[in-house]
Amino acid sequence: MPKGYWIARVDVRDPEGYKGYVAAAKPAFERFGAVFLARGGAHEAAEGTARTRNVIIEFPSLAAARDCYNSPEYQAAKAIRQRFADGEIVLVEGA
Repeated sequence: MPKGYWIARVDVRDPEGYKGYVAAAKPAFERFGAVFLARGGAHEAAEGTARTRNVIIEFPSLAAARDCYNSPEYQAAKAIRQRFADGEIVLVEGA
């Protein structure tokens, strides 16, 4: 079964407030078997407009990635994230 991924691009407006999101999202990520492949760090914009924080998270399947995103745990964390950051998340099935 192909793995599933979250690709998130984020501009954090309030780093202190964003820490609350990170803590709140942790239980959802643990529950659905998330593995962080890239989390912040150096990046280059090869095309288009870049955001300051880029994250790639691997899940056992696309269904697990979707279930994590839609879980009550993550939805509560998302409400915190949206107060302190702007961005987008795309769910992708692996090859």
